[in-house]
Amino acid sequence: MTITQLQYVLAVAEYQNFTLAAEKSFVTQPTLSMQVQKLEDELDVLIFDRKKKPISITEVGKKIVAQAKNIVNEAERIRDIVDQEKGFIGGDFILGIIPTIMPTLLPMFLKTFINKYTKVNLIIREQSTEQLIQNIQDGHLDAGIAATPLKSEFIQERPLYYEPFVGYIPKNHRLAKAKKINPEDLDISDVLLLKDGHCFRDGVINLCNAPKSFTDEHFQLQSGSFETLINLSNEGLGMTLLPYLNTLELDEKKKQNLKYFDNPPPAREVSLIYHKNELKIQITEAIRDVISGIVRGAIAFQDVKIISPLNK
Repeated sequence: MTITQLQYVLAVAEYQNFTLAAEKSFVTQPTLSMQVQKLEDELDVLIFDRKKKPISITEVGKKIVAQAKNIVNEAERIRDIVDQEKGFIGGDFILGIIPTIMPTLLPMFLKTFINKYTKVNLIIREQSTEQLIQNIQDGHLDAGIAATPLKSEFIQERPLYYEPFVGYIPKNHRLAKAKKINPEDLDISDVLLLKDGHCFRDGVINLCNAPKSFTDEHFQLQSGSFETLINLSNEGLGMTLLPYLNTLELDEKKKQNLKYFDNPPPAREVSLIYHKNELKIQITEAIRDVISGIVRGAIAFQDVKIISPLNK
C-alpha cells in the first residue's frame, strides 16, 4: 500500500470516473486503474463497483476512502513540518475568495504578496461561500476569504478586518437629506439587493430584520454586481448598501450619494478560513499578515456592529 495508491483512490471516489480521475491526477488511465486494482488485490476487497455508471463506492470502500483522506493529509503534514523547520514558504497554494470581496481586496494585496513571497505559486479562484466550505473540506482549496462567522466544525476562522456597510442613496430618495442613517431607517422593500446566494445579500436582509425568503413585489434582480445596483439606484428604483471598500473607487459624483451609519456602523467580518488540519499553515499566515497590514490602513473604523450572514 502506497500514498500514491491512496491518492488515486481518493481521485476516483471524487470524480466517479477512472478516466477523469487519471486526468486530474496527471497520469494515464491505465496507470491509475492498475494501481487501484493492485490496492484492491492487496486488501482483498472491492473499493469501487465498476458495473454502475457512474462508478460507485462499496460500503467497505467508503470506510477505506475516509481513512485514506486521513493518511494522505498526515503525509502532507510531514512535508509541512519539514518546510516550517527550514523556514521555507513556497509551493502551490490555492486560495478561494467570495465574489463580493474579490474585486476590492485582491488588487490591494496581490502585488505585495507575490513580490514578497516569490516562491509561492498563488492560484486564486472566485467561489461562493458554500463552494469555499465544500472545497476546503474536500482538500481542493488550501484556504479561502469569506464573510464570517460560518460556524463550520472543520473550519478555522481568522478575522482579517471588519468592513462597514455604507448606504448609497440617490437625491430623490426619502433618506437623501439625512446626515447619518441607522438600521431602523431601512425598509427592505426599498433596498436593492444582490441576487440570492451572495452572503452580503444575506447580511443586508439580516440588518433589515427581514426573512431570507423576501422577494420584491415589482421586479426581481438577478445580478451579482454592485455597479448594477448603483445604476438602478440612480434611476430611482431604490437605495442600496455597499461594502466600505467598494466605495473608495467611486467617482466624486457618486460619492455624493453615500450615507454613513451612526456609530457603531453595521459591518461584516471578513476572515481567512482554512481546514483545522492547518496544512500549509506557513503560507496561510503569510497571506494573513500581508492582508492585515494593508487593509488596516484602508479601514480606519474601530467600533463596529458585526452583522452575520443569515443561517451561518
